Order: sequence, then C-alpha cells, then structure tokens
Amino acid sequence: MLTVAAQESRLRLLELIAAQKRDGMTAGSAATALGVPPSTLSFHFAALEQAGLLASTREGRHVRYHVDEAGIRALVEGLAATCYAGRGDVVRAVQKVLPAICERSRHLEPSFNVLFLCTRNSARSIMAEAILEKVGGGKFRAYSAGSDPARAPMADVLDRLQQLGHDVSSLRSKSWEEFTGSSAPRMDFVLTLCDPGEGEACPDLGSRPITAVWPFPDPAKFKGSAVERTALLNELYGMIRRRLEAFINLPFGTLDRMAIKKRLDELADPNRNVA
Repeated sequence: MLTVAAQESRLRLLELIAAQKRDGMTAGSAATALGVPPSTLSFHFAALEQAGLLASTREGRHVRYHVDEAGIRALVEGLAATCYAGRGDVVRAVQKVLPAICERSRHLEPSFNVLFLCTRNSARSIMAEAILEKVGGGKFRAYSAGSDPARAPMADVLDRLQQLGHDVSSLRSKSWEEFTGSSAPRMDFVLTLCDPGEGEACPDLGSRPITAVWPFPDPAKFKGSAVERTALLNELYGMIRRRLEAFINLPFGTLDRMAIKKRLDELADPNRNVA
C-alpha cells in the first residue's frame, strides 16, 4: 500500500477522491481535475484499487471511485502498530479516531470489467453480457459491443433471456467506439465471440486488456421452425453460460497475466469440458 501511494500522481489522486467523501469521483472527472491523461490515470486507478486503497462501483458506462475505508483503516492501524510498538495507548487512540468501517466499504470489492465483442452485437455478445451480469456475483461488470452494430438485439434472443430470468431492460446494440473514449470504463478482459473462420470482422481494442477469441455459432444463421430455433438458442445459451461459469471460477488471485491468457485460450477449445 505504501509503495503504491508513494507515487506523486497516485497520492494526488487519492487525496482528490478522499476529498469527495462518500460521493467519490468518476475517472473522467479525476483526469480533468488533475490534468493527467486518462490513459495514464487508468494505470494509477488500477494500482490503487489492487492495493486496496480505492474501490469502484459501476454507473452505466462509467466507473465511480471511492476511498476504500477498510483498506485505509488497515493501513493506518498497521502503521500505528509498527511505529508505536509497545505504546498501546497510541494504537488505541488511533483506532478510536478512525471511522467505523461502513457497509459500503465492506461490499466494494475489486471487480473486473469484461467486454464481449461481436460484429452485430445483437445475439451472442448480448447473451454473454446478460449471463455474466447474473452469474458474476458482483465481481464482474459485463459490457458488449459490435464493429457493425445492429439497430437492436434480436427479438428472439431477448425473449429467451427474459424467459430464463434475465433483466433485458438495459440491453442494446452499440458500437465498440463507445469503449475507446477517455470517459469509457477501462477493460480488464475483451472476449471476442465472432467466428474468425466465417470472415466476421471484430475490432481490436489494443493490448492492454487480456483478450481471447471464443467463437460461438451465429443465431442469425439458425434455420428451421420456431421450435427448432428456440432449441438452438437454448443450446447456445447453455454453451455460453458454461463457458462463463468456468471463467468466473478461475483463480485470478494466484495467476499472472500470461497464465490467465492461457486459461482463457483453453476455455475456447470446443473439445474441452467446461461443465
């Protein structure tokens, strides 16, 4: 924690967000206030959050950051105990003036932003976004986009999701360009669901996120009666859900970037059992 906070820009960022108290601050607002390029600031946000000094919550397309009171309290108590060893009166005095850890702090755990990409952003990526929001347990924020987005998600896909207990009110088809601006949420994972073998064009968002290609069949190409299409959509839903359940159960805390990338690529193997 001390190593992370000792960097000048991070210390200024931490002080700025702490001054906002419970309201916190969005990444874009902080970049403007500090005059720091958003790309640089996103690196500092990630370091402070990983160290337990900041926590974040999702607000639509934006991420709002707050001081993690639990982390700050642990840091100050640790310093007091180390610097004033044997001085119980000092340690108790420090503990007394520290604010109680509120419920908000207890529940603000570091989470991962995951972007699902597909050409039209009307079926596969929409399904994946809805599924991850439901099974992610608050530790994953799901987004989806397309390089050539449709006007709206496929009606039968939304119907299937709704029938399976998903909230579809916020699902929409959108361009990947929404995730390239300075105010866009930073992505930890970008998962492409297009099938490269079918010549589908999927955008490249750079090397910062951990990426993988998980090709799934395109529902727009499903043929047959309404009953047959429903059966195929159910099968696709099950394939995506099993893949994502395996994804969220990866031991992220014990894997480095290369190991996580390898595990994501392994999950893309259609012959691998991920149930």
